[in-house]
Amino acid sequence: MACAQDSFKIKGSVIDASTQEPVEGANIIGEKSFAISSSTGEFIINNVDEGTHTFTVSHIGYTADTLKVTAGPGMKEAIVPLTETTTALDEVEVHGKTKRQAARELPTVTHAVSKEFLEKNRENSLMQTLKKIPGVSTINIGSGQSKPVIRGLGFNRVAVVQNGIKHEAQQWGNDHGLEIDQYGIENIQIIKGPASLLYGSDAIAGVVDIQPANIPFQNSMSGELNLLAESNNDLYGISAGIQSRRVKWFYRSRLTYRDYGDYKVPTDKIKYDNYIFDLHDRHLRNTAGKEANASFSLGYIHNNLKSETTISNVYAKNGFFANAHGLEVRTSKIDYDRSNRDIDLPYHGVNHFKITNNTSVANGAHSFHFDLGFQSNKREEHSEPVPHGYMPKPSDSKERAFHKTTYSLNARDSFKPNEKNTIVGGVNMELQQNTIGGWGFLIPAYNRFTTGVFAYNQFQWRPNVHFQTGLRYDYGFLATKSYYDWYPSTVNNSDGSTSSVHLQRAQDKTLDFGNISASAGISYLRKNTTYKLNLGKSFRMPLANELASDGVNYHMYRYEKGNLALDPEESYQLDIEIDHTTKKFSVGVSPFINLFDNFIYLNPTPRYFETLQIYEYTQSKVFRMGGEIKASTTLFNALQLEASGEYVYSRQTSGAKKDFTLPFSPPLSGLFSASYEFKKIGFLRRPQLIADYRITAAQTEIVPPEEQTKGHNILNMSFSTELAIIKNKLPAQMRIKLNNVLNTKYYDHTSFYRLIDVPEPGRNISVSFTIPLNK
Repeated sequence: MACAQDSFKIKGSVIDASTQEPVEGANIIGEKSFAISSSTGEFIINNVDEGTHTFTVSHIGYTADTLKVTAGPGMKEAIVPLTETTTALDEVEVHGKTKRQAARELPTVTHAVSKEFLEKNRENSLMQTLKKIPGVSTINIGSGQSKPVIRGLGFNRVAVVQNGIKHEAQQWGNDHGLEIDQYGIENIQIIKGPASLLYGSDAIAGVVDIQPANIPFQNSMSGELNLLAESNNDLYGISAGIQSRRVKWFYRSRLTYRDYGDYKVPTDKIKYDNYIFDLHDRHLRNTAGKEANASFSLGYIHNNLKSETTISNVYAKNGFFANAHGLEVRTSKIDYDRSNRDIDLPYHGVNHFKITNNTSVANGAHSFHFDLGFQSNKREEHSEPVPHGYMPKPSDSKERAFHKTTYSLNARDSFKPNEKNTIVGGVNMELQQNTIGGWGFLIPAYNRFTTGVFAYNQFQWRPNVHFQTGLRYDYGFLATKSYYDWYPSTVNNSDGSTSSVHLQRAQDKTLDFGNISASAGISYLRKNTTYKLNLGKSFRMPLANELASDGVNYHMYRYEKGNLALDPEESYQLDIEIDHTTKKFSVGVSPFINLFDNFIYLNPTPRYFETLQIYEYTQSKVFRMGGEIKASTTLFNALQLEASGEYVYSRQTSGAKKDFTLPFSPPLSGLFSASYEFKKIGFLRRPQLIADYRITAAQTEIVPPEEQTKGHNILNMSFSTELAIIKNKLPAQMRIKLNNVLNTKYYDHTSFYRLIDVPEPGRNISVSFTIPLNK
């Protein structure tokens, strides 16, 4: 394959020698060239001189192979078959099995997210980046924040795990996102459906498991510099990471900074509570923000021992859309339109400090793994001090403050008595303390402790038939602390007189909960087709806000009241997955059926408090069903077409909202993608053009007073390429993305701001560079 008069292109594929399936992530290393195989196993090495060249092809779990290619006119595509093996890698003996093969054998419905996917689809937040995956959506809060939603369920029903430790912040809040730096992440496993068996409470709907990065090669040093700029909110960002290893010791570090202004929407007016607010230059005033993140890890690996300690800190300050925080802003003296980059009141600041240690020890047939974690999450909400009802004007702007500290311990033993059985047993423990401050009250201070023991068995009946069964018991308690208003209120006495008292909002109360989780499933592998069936039972402990909230949530424009009589949620779910994948074509379908015995939700009542409607936490039985479908094909070795669809049906079968759906239920949607890779253009290697077209149906299934949303179609475009500027150096990567090409005005049904008539962001151009810093 000739590229120029004196250089050639080597093209090939890496496959599994036994299954003939593509091997993703294989390293093809030559004296002056380097490549990594894609998800289809393909690789391309450009600018190769005429003559014979030797490459080493390697991948974890496979025996390395040598590829000799004679570059010249008329050369053919190279096929490299790798053989699985038991090998000593990084001084730890592991059984040779690729991640893809291991995922096929598990009966749970999972989706592996690679570094390549993250880089190609990176958006303003981690969850917005993952939104392209069928069954995954987000609750958006402005331009820089979002919360995960899996098959229509979010908040504490989806566990986010990083380095084996559950991320613990104020997940119950609607108005902030994840305090996680999305740069430097290489692998994510998404579990759709009940996962309490392995992760405990809060994993009743699924898990976003951010897995540790691969250990650097011996005697190596590498890094990268990420640059980002966006037009809609004038964002600029920089992230730099470096990692190195000698023989036994290794380290990684990363610094990230992002700064952005108010984002633009395709409208110049917002209507909220019968008031119309004009937007200056279509900017959503006071939605600017900034982030500063840092992380460092130190690891040791030798023989059967591997240990890594990671320290990270994530800081963010974000403004809230001024007109969304009550109507008092109409009389505010703050000039919100003075600048689109300043952060005025109301705003929130959050700082998440985390220390984790992951240690594994192999001892014969046993493999022990320990995760230790400490997290300190500090969050403050500031708003302009104004009197409310009997509350006088506060002396400062600190409306609410939360400080949550969490200590975590996970321990498990993976025992392999024979070639067909793997028995895993373990324990999880978590201790939390949450203190509160500020002049506004919503949830009380509390202490929370949870512990669980579990065991499961993975059994290989035949080489292509695998079973997994497991059982878990969890116990936990939550102790709330009493709280009285700092100001007196006038109350009516039974004798007709009045009194001035400090109202009690919360009481000293200790509640304990215990429950059982279980799972049983089977996977059947037949050539290129995988069949999975899994039945799971999960549970979730009620949270402090669901049990004991008693205050005004101005971000949600309502008064929220908890219920101390709530029971833990229990969920039963049946998952089925059928996936057929070949080198050129794949198709998959993953339906589910889900039953909740006692789903917890906020129910609007006919009562009001200071003109705000009172919402009370209650429970009901819920029936849910739905699933995802996907298909892809490769044409002409350059054109790839993909299509996916997702649907969730929910119905409350008891309670005050019987026969209604659930709030924030995502509508039917489909995504169609086309990507075309061009031939080399000058110093542009592997230039690729991608078009994504998402079709979203109207959502007419709502829970009053929630409003319906219309259907919409959104077109996104992107262009990516490798920049081979410096000879014999790894190429830089450039991506240009154009989101909402037609500047369409639309409302995302799961968006936080749509409740007050704020549409999604308008057209946005983003340019990013990833510059390798390899030694």
